[in-house]
Amino acid sequence: MNLEANKQLCRDYFTAFLARDTEWMQRHIAPDFVRHDPGLPFEVRGPAGVIQLHDALLPAFGDIELPLEDFVAEGDKVLVRLRVKARHTGAFGDLAPTGRRIDIAVLDLFQIRDGVLVEHWALLDNLGMLKQLGAIAG
Repeated sequence: MNLEANKQLCRDYFTAFLARDTEWMQRHIAPDFVRHDPGLPFEVRGPAGVIQLHDALLPAFGDIELPLEDFVAEGDKVLVRLRVKARHTGAFGDLAPTGRRIDIAVLDLFQIRDGVLVEHWALLDNLGMLKQLGAIAG
């Protein structure tokens, strides 16, 4: 795949994630895909892991928006800079709904092989999110 096609695959990933498009995920996420994310209490592997991530986040942040801000591609990797904007309307781990809005920065690095996503490193402003939710003093 060329660099522009790799960037488009990453754009499409976020669209499919928000829509819970399991058919897209089965076609474009490798069975051995892994997301490296120290902020999660579970491991994200393969399309089923991405669906599990969706099912953990969307009930907590039902109006979630993921504005995609920058894409940088080189070789088989694409770095995406985005934001997570949402209102906390459902349980999120042990945190009861607060009704507060979050707006946090995210860096996602994807690796692509043969036109499918094979690995993902996620770096989210978890501290900023916890402050915005009132879970910790800030």
